[in-house]
Amino acid sequence: MIVARLLRGAVGVAGFLGLAEVATRTGFVNLPPVSDVLVKAPDVLLDPGFHADVAATMTAWAVGLALAIVTAVPAGMVLGVLAPAEWAVRPVLEFLRPIPSVALIPLVMLVLADDLRVKVAIIVYACTWPLLLNTMYGMRDVDPVAKETLRSFGFGSLAVLGRVSLPSAAPFIATGIRLSASIALILAVSAELLAGGQYGIGVYTVRAGTSADNVALILCAVLWTGLIGLIINTVLVRTERWLFGWREQLT
Repeated sequence: MIVARLLRGAVGVAGFLGLAEVATRTGFVNLPPVSDVLVKAPDVLLDPGFHADVAATMTAWAVGLALAIVTAVPAGMVLGVLAPAEWAVRPVLEFLRPIPSVALIPLVMLVLADDLRVKVAIIVYACTWPLLLNTMYGMRDVDPVAKETLRSFGFGSLAVLGRVSLPSAAPFIATGIRLSASIALILAVSAELLAGGQYGIGVYTVRAGTSADNVALILCAVLWTGLIGLIINTVLVRTERWLFGWREQLT
């Protein structure tokens, strides 16, 4: 089964690259040929400067995602359990949630001068919503019969939370983390493109735009960024299936 999936994925990627090669070679798409980009991609990966840029982006990604998890998940648990609290903050949440995170980058740059802080702040804001909402819905999805059964045996609220509510909501929280991981990478690179700085994949892309071989280098940076995102998502999906395989069996 796994081998078949890998083969189907490889066929899909090969087909996409083949179509892109034809489109670029025939001039239908005004970009460097895919084969030329693939040839230059290993050189970009071996560039020590690109290593520093990737490290800067991933540092902001990790710090921002971690801060979003430790703030949004507990808040989602409280709002998911206490309906009056959720009613009180719902208007504020509905007002803030539609605001594009990228639109806040200039404002954050005025408040925070440090490049890392700007990226982390934007990532935390963007990742708060999937984490908060998934946690809230997960807490509400807990089987009330299971909670009442535990209470009937004399268990307190904390015991019910630890033994029933959290295990039941954990798959929802894990999904929120997986979605937020992709959002965090997108916002880290976007902040680097708009806010600049010394290091970062977005900064590398801006610098590449001033070189003679600019388009090919930009596409190489995009290629490696996409592969990083793919690896992160694959690891998180595998972790979810390993930890919460029981939920798939139940559903």
